[in-house]
Amino acid sequence: MANIFGGIAQIGYVVRDVEASMRGFLATGVGPWFYLKGVRPQNFTYRGERADMAMDVAIANSGGVQIELICPVGDAPSMYRDFLAAGNEGVQHLAYWTEDYQGLYDRALAAGFTVGQEGQIGGADGRFAYFETEHHPGTVVEISDVGGTKRFVFDLVKLAADNWDWSNPIQEIDASLIGGDPAALAEIMAALG
Repeated sequence: MANIFGGIAQIGYVVRDVEASMRGFLATGVGPWFYLKGVRPQNFTYRGERADMAMDVAIANSGGVQIELICPVGDAPSMYRDFLAAGNEGVQHLAYWTEDYQGLYDRALAAGFTVGQEGQIGGADGRFAYFETEHHPGTVVEISDVGGTKRFVFDLVKLAADNWDWSNPIQEIDASLIGGDPAALAEIMAALG
């Protein structure tokens, strides 16, 4: 069977301490990091039930692959919290990006995948879904719509990594800027250099 998802775009780690994890990656030359505290996905559901989930997130690129660090904040249920509660810390998901989100989502469901959690970041074009591990035990598959703001931000993160001179290794970005408001793009561009 051919890979219905395409190429891996991101490796997602779920960690207990985002700042310590960023420092660990910086020691290996991965950076710069863009750090957002208290990200709250819109329309977030966990196993079909709404949840007010928040997380701290940091992203950087290593070559053509994005590295994402996630730490759930608070007690809202999520696959991230489940991963940590099971005693794990480290690689939790592999992400595939698409500009045909609904088509890929439908193909995954038709292939027997089950949605574990889903939501939006960055407006209507920022949907994402994490599938349960029944087809890939131990690692979650995420699909992410990059037809809007996320593609723009992800391209800037890759460009920053390609041109990084080891200055400003960790840059904190206001999480409210990723709400999908087009006026916020200028602020994001300034923050990403």
